[in-house]
Amino acid sequence: MMLRCNIWTLAVVVLFVNSVLFVIAAQDSSGRIFTICVPEIYSKECDDMKKDSAVKGIPVSCISGRDRYECIEKVGKKEADVVAVDPEDMYLAVKDNKLASNAGYNVIEQVRTKEEPHAPYRYEAVAVIHKDLPINNVQGLRGLKSCHTGVGRNVGYKIPITKLTAMGVLNNLHDPEYSARENELRALSSLFSKGCLVGTWSPDPAINRRLKETYSNMCALCEKPEVCDYPDIYSGYEGALRCLAHNGGEIAWTKVIYVKRFFGLPVGVMAAIPTSENPADYRYFCPDGSKVPIDANTKPCTRAARPWQGYMTNDGVNNVEAVQKELTDLGKLGEEEKADWWKDIMLLNEKTLAVPAPPVLPENHLKNAKYLDVIERNSGATDKIIRWCTWSEGDLEKCKALTRAAYSRDVRPKYDCTLEKSQDDCLKAIKENNADLTVVSGGSVLRATKEYNTVPIIAESYGPGSTNFNERPAVAVVSKSSSINKLEDLRNKKSCHSGYKDSFAGWTAPIYTLKRKGLIKSENEAADFFSGSCAPGAPVDSKLCQQRVGKLASNNDRIRQATKCKATNEETYRGGKGALSCLLDGKGDVAFVPLTALSEEGVQSKDLALICPDGGRAEINEWERCNLGLEPPRVILSSGAKSPTVLEELTHGTLAASTLYSKRPDLLHLFGPWSNRPNLLFKDEAKDLVSVNKSWNKWNDWQETQNNYGAA
Repeated sequence: MMLRCNIWTLAVVVLFVNSVLFVIAAQDSSGRIFTICVPEIYSKECDDMKKDSAVKGIPVSCISGRDRYECIEKVGKKEADVVAVDPEDMYLAVKDNKLASNAGYNVIEQVRTKEEPHAPYRYEAVAVIHKDLPINNVQGLRGLKSCHTGVGRNVGYKIPITKLTAMGVLNNLHDPEYSARENELRALSSLFSKGCLVGTWSPDPAINRRLKETYSNMCALCEKPEVCDYPDIYSGYEGALRCLAHNGGEIAWTKVIYVKRFFGLPVGVMAAIPTSENPADYRYFCPDGSKVPIDANTKPCTRAARPWQGYMTNDGVNNVEAVQKELTDLGKLGEEEKADWWKDIMLLNEKTLAVPAPPVLPENHLKNAKYLDVIERNSGATDKIIRWCTWSEGDLEKCKALTRAAYSRDVRPKYDCTLEKSQDDCLKAIKENNADLTVVSGGSVLRATKEYNTVPIIAESYGPGSTNFNERPAVAVVSKSSSINKLEDLRNKKSCHSGYKDSFAGWTAPIYTLKRKGLIKSENEAADFFSGSCAPGAPVDSKLCQQRVGKLASNNDRIRQATKCKATNEETYRGGKGALSCLLDGKGDVAFVPLTALSEEGVQSKDLALICPDGGRAEINEWERCNLGLEPPRVILSSGAKSPTVLEELTHGTLAASTLYSKRPDLLHLFGPWSNRPNLLFKDEAKDLVSVNKSWNKWNDWQETQNNYGAA
């Protein structure tokens, strides 16, 4: 039963150390408070939402979780009651074999548009043709000039490929000599004589360029065929129709709402806005080969639809109506405030609103829209699998999550994960074709290529502050006002480290340099060389953790104490930016960090200087002559026995996932701590992945670095 706002006299606070729940002021008959799970990157938005909602009498409490993937699991385990999701996230809930049967997932509220608040789907995919086009079945599509929204998009690419493949119109999609993406492009290029299909055909620039040159007929109808990328007036939902009407196209793949807008027809509850286009000259082309008029009264024939986003619960929620009302009220409040949390947490904007809907199983929500097979589209990669090899349980756990999440988001081929006992066992598996990919440090690449016939295909990227080969310079940073001018001056000073023994810039490089200078004899002396330190990951009762602060954002002393010196983001001074904060907060006299930390948002480097290993100071931009060493990136290896085409597919399939999740860490936190463990699969500080080409020539240098610094 919903409580009236004026009887709320106590704020409800729910505290968890490792996960975040946002508390909705709704109760079921037992008085239980419902919770919604929120990705950790929106913790500030949660705080803002708490302040905004308190004014309106809706007490809200927020603590951050990792990402939406984990939030779905928390709802399934009944650790939370509600999570805001896309259709692809609903698919993850459907396919979670460990949780789905016991979770009782239900979609209880949908994010709909104000234009079409009563529409059953977010949008419906259609094909539009000229009314006099002599075609009466789908086989008649062969040889037509085709206009698409863009590569990889739903109505203009995934849906037509899925449905035309099922109908036997698209052929030869499974040639093992070609990648999944290229098989699809080949099929479209063979089916249609010309087309406009803009976008990034591959995240690898060289592959992208080759594909567009090879299948250039699918760019021939674009505004700029030689570019075949956004912006293009013949791309997108309306652009595909413009391509049909004004640039020689014979069929356009788009969605119903844009057809109505293009031809000046009413949309949902919105009045018609006249245009110069005449709908009487065009028809919807139906899957059965029939043609349907385009007007205000005739129902379009659709091929599939994209379901609405929504809010998903578990069967532990008995009072669905109470949760629905709170979600709707929060949506209205967010719109009044135009708040960031309204967009990031509620998935709403000025064109949408939260609408209660009859509870529906997520699988049925997808099937009703004929969208389940679109998500599971495997047309160009049947029976193909990218096999990742790991040698730790933590890496394996993260790899499996990546496998499920990437598949739901159209990354092909699908991934699989295996576990071996060691790095060398994974390299052996690569050599014997029992695995396709494994991740190693850059210093291990040379030996791996010589002993196991591997080839490097992808490397981590760290953003500004790294070299052209993605090395990260390790630097010693002090305040310009400091009296420290050389490494010797650091004795009995306080130090801030970006990490402990698994950190090159935070530990390995400074220890190596201090030993080389004769200031310490072994790393065991480092704790006594400094008067106090913060080296997250070190023994918490040692001097190396003396300057640590724990989770400063928490007002709970117990939580701060429990998180002090942790090797995760729970320790405020962990990582490069954290070590700089330690320095700037006066907790240390020197910070040992990667140069990339000085380029992060919010870091003011103008008042900082570098201490050079051979004495003296330098400006930040003089790091080339003043660094403690260059840390190689982690590198993804495959087998040198594989064909160039296979290696290209492995590259494309991996970069497709990293490109997505580097931009959307709220969906899956690919780079960063995972389950409170650092550097699983990839370095926490990695920003993205990039392909490796023949210009990369640092393998010898990196092996030497690993040998020298590893022996420090």
